[in-house]
Amino acid sequence: MFKHQVKGVFFDLDGTLVDTAPDMALALNLQLERHNKNPLDYSVIRPWVSHGAAALIKLGFGVTPEHQEFEEYRLEYLNVYSDNLAIKSQLFPHLNDLLNQFDANGIKWGVVTNKPEFLALPLLEHLGLLKRAAAVVCGDTVKPSKPSPTPLFLACKLAKLSSNECIYVGDAQRDIQAANSAGQYSVAVEYGYITADDKVADWNADLVLNSSKELLDLFKS
Repeated sequence: MFKHQVKGVFFDLDGTLVDTAPDMALALNLQLERHNKNPLDYSVIRPWVSHGAAALIKLGFGVTPEHQEFEEYRLEYLNVYSDNLAIKSQLFPHLNDLLNQFDANGIKWGVVTNKPEFLALPLLEHLGLLKRAAAVVCGDTVKPSKPSPTPLFLACKLAKLSSNECIYVGDAQRDIQAANSAGQYSVAVEYGYITADDKVADWNADLVLNSSKELLDLFKS
């Protein structure tokens, strides 16, 4: 299936490797409560999690970055979330087995996320993944962030791999754009945080998978 021998696999974090939506949704509802606003159903919040704090602020408060109070809301959200970072967040089903399989077979793996370091690194540490990863590149580790391929190139450098030896797995269009621009095999996962407006078939991914079990099966020898 793959054009080259796979020596490395990099993952987006939110909605691809780790199911962070429960804690990110909790943080938004705690913030809404602070402002005497009604909480939102989890099913409403979940699809927007991969798009970060800005999307969640727009969802919860109806304001965009041009609004004078937007940045205050965004920073408040990040503070609330950092206090509730790893309550329910966990690897998606089957992905612990996948990482163990990579470790056993000498395939390097890592994380390339737009999540800032002050959130991503403690979360990965809590889950026991930080020291196992061959590379972790966050949204503020290097600029520009995804959809630029720059973070993926840095991940390859840290893992001492060539880009065409690697696969990138993500649940957002910017993930696939970054992978394609970097010359990596791109895998889109529909089990992630997909909105009703997302047209995954139009992302030009090399492969689209529906479940984390399919991702595990993809690498079974």
